[in-house]
Amino acid sequence: MKILLPPSETKRSGGDGAPLDLGALALPGLGAKRHEVIDALVDLAGDEEHARKVLKLSPKQAGDVAHNRMLRSAATMPAVDRYTGVLYDALDAGSLIPASRRWLGAHVWIHSAPLGPVGALDPIPPYRLAAGISLPGLPALRRHWADATTEAIAGEDPDFVLDLRSEAYVALGPVPDAVASCYVRVVTEHGRALNHFNKKSKGLLVRALAEDRPRIRSLRTLETWAGGRGLVLRRTDEPGVAELVVAE
Repeated sequence: MKILLPPSETKRSGGDGAPLDLGALALPGLGAKRHEVIDALVDLAGDEEHARKVLKLSPKQAGDVAHNRMLRSAATMPAVDRYTGVLYDALDAGSLIPASRRWLGAHVWIHSAPLGPVGALDPIPPYRLAAGISLPGLPALRRHWADATTEAIAGEDPDFVLDLRSEAYVALGPVPDAVASCYVRVVTEHGRALNHFNKKSKGLLVRALAEDRPRIRSLRTLETWAGGRGLVLRRTDEPGVAELVVAE
């Protein structure tokens, strides 16, 4: 099984890892696409005012432009530790035992806008780029990434993909039709969609999977595991879509 997670707008700064090595990231077939986005971001960061306009940043967020300027030289840390926010606070990867962290590294991809999906333990620098941004000299990120990412996922030939991304990041690389997958929405018992608890519940779900480290190769085995954990995962009328049901 592979799990696709969205990134977070908020990130930890710093790190003690070596500078970004694009060749060492998961899905190496995306290397050329990654170079193009990194080059565009670094070039854009040379003009701070223009960069803030393109990236839709306030003057108080000017430091994020500096992060982009140093993408190739900044210190790195594992992607799952770099991201903060509701989902990643709930996942709390830093408190997991080593075996569970290794499981994250083997089974979780985090879908970043500048790098595409990266492994949970892949070392990355801080950056600022959202899925809906169009960078000078490149097509919209959806056009830049979608086909290449879908092809790269297919090349990994996963048994099953659990897609926990937001719709904006699904658009940057849909799971191939030929790959068994499940897109999960978080809802109440009455079917009401949630926002804050959507992210928290997904983080807790991935943490539980990392703690148990089950062998999941289909939606059926995922449902069986979830039931044993006291989680309610129900199929919908939409093919490939399930709902994680949480209390209001």
